[in-house]
Amino acid sequence: MADKTTAKKSTTTSAKRTGAGSRFTAEERAAMKERAKELKAAKTKEEGERALLEKIAEMPKPDRVMAERLHAIVTKSAPNLSPKTWYGMPAYAKDDQIVCFFKSADKFKSRYATLGFEEAANLDEGAMWPTSFALTRLTASDEQKIGALVKKAVS
Repeated sequence: MADKTTAKKSTTTSAKRTGAGSRFTAEERAAMKERAKELKAAKTKEEGERALLEKIAEMPKPDRVMAERLHAIVTKSAPNLSPKTWYGMPAYAKDDQIVCFFKSADKFKSRYATLGFEEAANLDEGAMWPTSFALTRLTASDEQKIGALVKKAVS
């Protein structure tokens, strides 16, 4: 008698199989959607700054105040950087490469905001150097350090 066993068909969806739906938080998925929109919209420096300022205006007050101050520091320290949004965050680019960005604490439900630097930033120092800084507030001393970091990053 012939064996009548057949292979069971998998009813698992590809999202379940790969875990794509569970790998990212809702905030991360929203940021990726914003990035896709940003890539589709070719922007001038002025349009990029307008988009950046709109994102800052949407932030809760503590993050908004810091982001506005950081925007002033970055544009003063490195006027050649192009303001834009990057994954829905305020960012600054040189030759279309992100140099630095601000991640609000609220965006990813973190206890602190972050000033981050990407690979285009010229901050290399030895075999190890910081690429992001936690921010809970900005003092005059912090603002001077940030200005110096931004200048070094674009040198």
